[in-house]
Amino acid sequence: MLKAGIVGLPNVGKSTLFNALVANAKAEAANFPFCTIEPNVGTVTVPDERLDTLAKIGGSAQIIPTRVEFVDIAGLVKGASKGEGLGNQFLANIRTCDAIAHVVRCFDSEDIHHVEGSTDPARDIEIINLELALSDLAQIERRIDRTRKGARSGDSDAKFELATLEKVAEFLNEGKPARRANLNAEEKEAIAVLQLLTLKPTIYAANVSESELATGNKYVEEVRAIAKTENAEVIIISAQVESELVDLPEADRKDFLESLGVTEGGLKSLIRATYHLLGLRTYFTVGPKEARAWTINAGMTAPQAAGVIHSDFEKAFIRAETVAFPDLVANGSMKAAKEKGLVRSEGKEYIVQEGDVMLFLTSA
Repeated sequence: MLKAGIVGLPNVGKSTLFNALVANAKAEAANFPFCTIEPNVGTVTVPDERLDTLAKIGGSAQIIPTRVEFVDIAGLVKGASKGEGLGNQFLANIRTCDAIAHVVRCFDSEDIHHVEGSTDPARDIEIINLELALSDLAQIERRIDRTRKGARSGDSDAKFELATLEKVAEFLNEGKPARRANLNAEEKEAIAVLQLLTLKPTIYAANVSESELATGNKYVEEVRAIAKTENAEVIIISAQVESELVDLPEADRKDFLESLGVTEGGLKSLIRATYHLLGLRTYFTVGPKEARAWTINAGMTAPQAAGVIHSDFEKAFIRAETVAFPDLVANGSMKAAKEKGLVRSEGKEYIVQEGDVMLFLTSA
């Protein structure tokens, strides 16, 4: 399951957003710092209208979408990496996340206190990034001490790891995130055990007022400028709107969003951005029992995709019967698609494509 950690200063709308994204979560959203004490964890289904269509075609009794887990931690403040506001404890809770959603306050309000006294996205982002960088730097420095001994003895792996650690440390010492070091795959693998926070793909969620959801504002542009230097994603969300959507019937949500000049809510925007940032793809399996979506990494082969269902499927893979989602829908059934030659038999080298509908044949 994809896992995303939500970070930000106090009172930027983190917990309000979390409550809205995970409607049954019990995070307390209140107008004072540190109202979220323990990390709140909740899962949401990934919206995908294609599943409904597939279920009708396959006569499926059940629809099973993929899911995303969100982890909401207390607002971070200056000194969090050294324990201020219980910061270190909270930071540890998001090291296992695949991506980080950094909520940035992009609205003015006299009613909601800002811990720094004013709305300033650039300053707020710098505070959080610095604390994450300092936390990572502490990890790096401890690892360097342990790795240097092996490097001195001539261990080639230790030498490579040490060089990578020192490369990242240069950026962290300047308060810059590790992702700006532009590490290659081998370098990332060498230090993967550290689960560096600033190496994780990051999405900046610019939290605006309801009236600015469609247009954004000057604060959003500041966030976009910063994200561009980090190869990060930016989405515009309104925690206020998300909290209102929770109370609306499904049929009324689309009309409400359209009245605000947007076509999708924050959940879809956040998931879409996360999938894009992480290079994720979705394929489907469908039958009388269930229509199900599966999340894989871009570039995965058919056996690897089968292994997402069960590791034994990858080992026993023979071939996959595959049809593109649009082709299946256009013909109305797997049988009709087969008659037109649109269902392909793919082997072990096949790279699974977005929206593939697959049936795996194994020796087991």
